[in-house]
Amino acid sequence: MTAPVPGFAPTHVVPQDGTPAWEAPDPGRPTVPLDALLPVQLVERRGDWAHVLCSNGWSAWVDGRLLLAVPQDPPRSGGPAAATADPRPLLAGAEAALARYRGAVEDLAAGTLDGETFHRRTHGTRIGVVVDGEDVWLFDAAHERWLYADGTRLSTYAVEGEPRVDRPPADGADDGQRADRAPTYAPTRVVRPDEP
Repeated sequence: MTAPVPGFAPTHVVPQDGTPAWEAPDPGRPTVPLDALLPVQLVERRGDWAHVLCSNGWSAWVDGRLLLAVPQDPPRSGGPAAATADPRPLLAGAEAALARYRGAVEDLAAGTLDGETFHRRTHGTRIGVVVDGEDVWLFDAAHERWLYADGTRLSTYAVEGEPRVDRPPADGADDGQRADRAPTYAPTRVVRPDEP
């Protein structure tokens, strides 16, 4: 057994099915996958990629969207709540994107917008919300993943494609759309199977 790295403090654990790993943030350089539920310490983020340190000193790059955060102590009085735990910003973003899309549809139906302009206004719009009672699934377009929430806490449910490094949008605006996104999308892969 390898001695733990001094000062190692896990920030995340690997998902229950393990995860592929790479030598560098490059899908062409795979290495040995990480074991299920292995504690890791997040060292660096590059877009979807996460550089993690294992307790034995070994490090690798993984798809950071799949890592499960280790619960931290509650924030001290007056401290901000963790943004990733709150579904409200994603709900507000989906609501705004849907309103923009509906506005374009209304203009097209009213004849004040032609098909080409409609295509330009709606190109790249990707939203997704499924609400079933207290359960909600939200699509996070900025990180190309589906998140599940039971009302208050978010967790990754599924991700799309290989991890990528974020690049700023071509026009410099941050509207939640990715400049490096191809016009077609890889199928979503489920991270955790649904319980019956």
